[in-house]
Amino acid sequence: MSSDPRFIHLRVHSEYSLLEGAVRVKKLPGLAAEMGLPAIALTDTNNLFAALEFSVGAQGAGVQPIVGCQIDLSYDQAGLGETAKPPAPLVLLAQNEAGYASLMKLNSCLYLRKDGTLPHVTRDEIAQNATGLICLTGGPDGPVGRLLQHGQHPAAEALMRWLAEVFGDRLYVELQRHPGEDGSPPEAERLTERGFVEMAYAMDLPLVATNDVYFPKEEMYEAHDALICIADGAYVDQQEPRRRLTPQHYLKSPQEMAVLFADLPEALENTVEIARRCAFAAYRRDPILPKFADDEVDELRRQAEQGLKDRLAVIPHAAPVDEYEKRLDFELGIIEGMGFPGYFLIVADFIKWAKEKDIPVGPGRGSGAGSLVAYALTITDLDPLRYSLLFERFLNPERVSMPDFDIDFCMDRREEVIQYVQEKYGHDRVAQIITFGALLSKAAVRDVGRVLQMPYGQVDRLSKMIPVEGVKPVSIEKALKDEPRLAEEAKTEEVVNRLLTYGQQVEGLLRNASTHAAGVVIADRPTDELVPLYRDPRSDMPATQFNMKWVEQAGLVKFDFLGLKTLTVIQNAVDLILKSGRSLHIAADGTELYTPEPGTENEINAIPLDDEASYRLYAAAKTVAVFQVESSGMMDALKRMKPTCIEDIVALVALYRPGPMENIPKYCEVKNGLSQRDTLHPLVDHILDETQGIIVYQEQVMQIAQEMAGYSLGGADMLRRAMGKKIQEAMDAERPKFLKGAAENGVDEAKAMEVWNLLDKFANYGFNKSHAAAYAVVSYQTAWLKANHPVEFMAGVMNCDIHLTDKLGVYFEEVRKGLDLPWAPPCVNRSEASFDVRDGTLHYALGALKNVGVEAMRLITEARRGEAGTQGPDERPFTTLYDFARRVDLKRVGKRPLEMLARAGAFDELDRNRARVFQSLDALVAYSAAVHDQKSSNQVSLFGEAGDDLPEPRLAPVDDWLPAERLGEEFKAVGFYLTGHPLDDYLGPLKRKGVLTLDDVRAKAPCVAKIAGVVAGRQERKSARGNRFAFAQLSDPTGAYEVTLFSDTLEVAREHLETGSKVVVQVEATLEADQLKLLGRSVAPIDTVAGAEDGGGLKVFVDDAGAVPLVARILEDAAKAARSAGRGPVVLCLLDPGLPGEVELDLGEGFAVNPQIKGAVKSLSGVVMVEDL
Repeated sequence: MSSDPRFIHLRVHSEYSLLEGAVRVKKLPGLAAEMGLPAIALTDTNNLFAALEFSVGAQGAGVQPIVGCQIDLSYDQAGLGETAKPPAPLVLLAQNEAGYASLMKLNSCLYLRKDGTLPHVTRDEIAQNATGLICLTGGPDGPVGRLLQHGQHPAAEALMRWLAEVFGDRLYVELQRHPGEDGSPPEAERLTERGFVEMAYAMDLPLVATNDVYFPKEEMYEAHDALICIADGAYVDQQEPRRRLTPQHYLKSPQEMAVLFADLPEALENTVEIARRCAFAAYRRDPILPKFADDEVDELRRQAEQGLKDRLAVIPHAAPVDEYEKRLDFELGIIEGMGFPGYFLIVADFIKWAKEKDIPVGPGRGSGAGSLVAYALTITDLDPLRYSLLFERFLNPERVSMPDFDIDFCMDRREEVIQYVQEKYGHDRVAQIITFGALLSKAAVRDVGRVLQMPYGQVDRLSKMIPVEGVKPVSIEKALKDEPRLAEEAKTEEVVNRLLTYGQQVEGLLRNASTHAAGVVIADRPTDELVPLYRDPRSDMPATQFNMKWVEQAGLVKFDFLGLKTLTVIQNAVDLILKSGRSLHIAADGTELYTPEPGTENEINAIPLDDEASYRLYAAAKTVAVFQVESSGMMDALKRMKPTCIEDIVALVALYRPGPMENIPKYCEVKNGLSQRDTLHPLVDHILDETQGIIVYQEQVMQIAQEMAGYSLGGADMLRRAMGKKIQEAMDAERPKFLKGAAENGVDEAKAMEVWNLLDKFANYGFNKSHAAAYAVVSYQTAWLKANHPVEFMAGVMNCDIHLTDKLGVYFEEVRKGLDLPWAPPCVNRSEASFDVRDGTLHYALGALKNVGVEAMRLITEARRGEAGTQGPDERPFTTLYDFARRVDLKRVGKRPLEMLARAGAFDELDRNRARVFQSLDALVAYSAAVHDQKSSNQVSLFGEAGDDLPEPRLAPVDDWLPAERLGEEFKAVGFYLTGHPLDDYLGPLKRKGVLTLDDVRAKAPCVAKIAGVVAGRQERKSARGNRFAFAQLSDPTGAYEVTLFSDTLEVAREHLETGSKVVVQVEATLEADQLKLLGRSVAPIDTVAGAEDGGGLKVFVDDAGAVPLVARILEDAAKAARSAGRGPVVLCLLDPGLPGEVELDLGEGFAVNPQIKGAVKSLSGVVMVEDL
């Protein structure tokens, strides 16, 4: 400590006081050092989120950290008729390790109670965990100060005496002075300071001065005030009372504090005394794991050796057995030497448990797939020798760091594995990991703009001017440099300048805490003995208060339990295949796809990797829903590459990223014999054989350094890291070593330097091969299922996105059009709540309809099964709407879901008049309620089942919806057109007018064409110049598409672009990166194009002679009403089983024929089909 310090800050709030503190933890030690402060405290509000980060950073800056927190103490429970007082803050500082342990316990108490109250600690909790803590009374807004403010002096004195009993000589009476512009104190300080001083002298308690610091410099006051408004949902200039601080809450110098407390020098000196008493800093620990076995080394070796024998008994060998055994022994030696056997055993244990419970586990992820020990233990399912994967990329003996397995589990059952870990090691020894959300530049602009009450449109426009790099927006500072429009607005409009000034000052501050998506820590003792705990309100499982980086520094080891939706898709598909009575190796037509090893018939990991149908699917880019290769860019790459082996898929997964992507054309050309591969050097060319002479993987960088320059693989990994992260100092040290090693292997300096420069470039671009291989295998499994079991695969895919209408639309289009698979529409008698396959047909899920809910739909399927309980021949289909209402409690299902079922035609087997069903739902629900009330009261009729004696309600006497209406209602329920399209009846006339379908336009692009569509939506925007433009979403029977319309076209076309309108759009069609882009030039109502059609006619097939006069009436009415309609012949074709053939009746020519007339005729009862003539 420096000589004669006069003041030490003991109350400072960093950005970890979420949306409250604005002192950045990384800068705090430097700010203290600049002021000559030898020590400084961090006391965030109700947390220790930054305790370790702050301690390490302060020590690195030569400043003594004082670890503490501002913690809310609850008052005693309110008496009868009294209003409960909100908790009030004390400041607690750790004197020593015991005090730090007490702080961690108390901070955990804040969040682990489950009573729904705000974070607080009780008097009992304080009393039980006061060891090693110095307590400051919290100033004017502390628990004693609040009582003084309200004139409750006896209660204040009693509380002060209690604190003195608990803390003894470690209690300090805290004084604060934050004078206003006129020098007068804030009301709270004025009402409390005298009482504090009198109590301190009367009880012989020391005084201490603090400045309650929330921001680093006085000039940040206004930006910080905006930050408080963001937190509180207030406005900066509002007149109503709100939380406000003064400009004095900044990090003052000791000199400023000396002036402020000149009359109480002992209060200043006591800050120094406290700093001397708090000679403790939170520190890093070595990794701590629970003990898995008495002798973990022997146990790991035993499991690994046995596991390898089991693996080699069933897999094709990529090398002689002795090579596997040598590799295993080498890896075990490294793992044992680094002290990690326990880690491998713990991971292997929960993965084996998951597999025993049939929970899908991914084949690997990240560099862990490079370990043969992991493969032997079934942690991974990739043979590293088969894929030439390197152990040193995962665990480098020359760089000690914890191994890190990222494990993918089925997303639906991941929680079961975590629960198993909790049960095995103890719920108090397992925790999730906290993560923090920051105010990035765009969000900062939006939030500050809101509290400044700027117009939403203006703020939205300014936010959109901030460019995005990768997935994050650039800083406001960079945006002002790179975006002239933003800089110009800041210059010309004062409020914009104010917005951006405040935005820059709050940008990057933290706004909320949540839990890491995958990270879990497992300890050998209660976790709150190592770190403070937090609980996300949405989770029952506690989380560490330190984030992923700092929780590991605290000694806890992270395990990643990731949920991968694709594993759930695969399992869904496999379950449906098995449900059909087939094994994986048997196709739907009974063909044997491959010959499995005994016992592996239903294991997806055992399918062969050389299936021709799968590679044909890849080469044709029919990869909708195929993992990793769904994007249009990937599809384009697949068409060029024409993959023929799993190595091609591994390479594509690695290459399809910015940077390496530029090598895809070269890879494809060399692979397909269109160009010669490049040679690097005879010593290393074989390393690049599998990637067509291109460096693709990080492992190749390592192998080239090993082969050419004599590096160990551990040393080569260090070189790769230095190159990849552009660590110049390390690269400068490695270059001579590389050149020297290459020279010793006969490589001249010029060539060695060429290779060095190539490695330097690709070390940054290169991809982890282990990860690429693992994900390529998962991709292949989905491709194999799609190629060989397409119906079950697509059902599995759609079940995983059952609530995402947009995705279901894409997938259903693939079912219907891309794969031409048999399917059935939603039906209460045949469909399940989820997508299902029966007799090779995909049945649309009831639960996939909008606003229904899967659980509500299960009420229907369970009622259909009755006592049988399972799907099958014992099911009892519903016979009528009344039967449905009697067996299903429609009140529990809800009217809204029933409306969606009616709209979608799910009741068609019970009543084909959808409009009548829809209009009768109120009556049916009331009838069902009466029946089920009778059931629940056991009032069964003497004449049969419950409800048999209740009168059946009369159904609404309404005509059915016309075909266009039916499709419109169906669209509302499904989210896309399922059983037809509103333009189906227009295709003939439109084709004769030269109007193309979406498929036609895509095939002809680039071109100018006319395309018809039904408008699904329109979003209008304003350009930087203020001109309006729009994106319109449309569809035709061949697919959905989007058209961009600029201002001139939009102004004329807007009235035709209402949702549901049928239009013809003239477009300029282009292909960009295999994506169809459509620019609209004009828009016209469809009837102005198709309605004037001449020469078309209809052939109407009827199976009921009673339909003939109905058809005639429609044609006569149309002739009177539609003067300008096209004229054509109509032929009636009567289908009568009693007659030897069809009876045709030519009604003659000159009938009004257009798509609407065709639709009206099709809707008639007795009309089987209508064809164009």
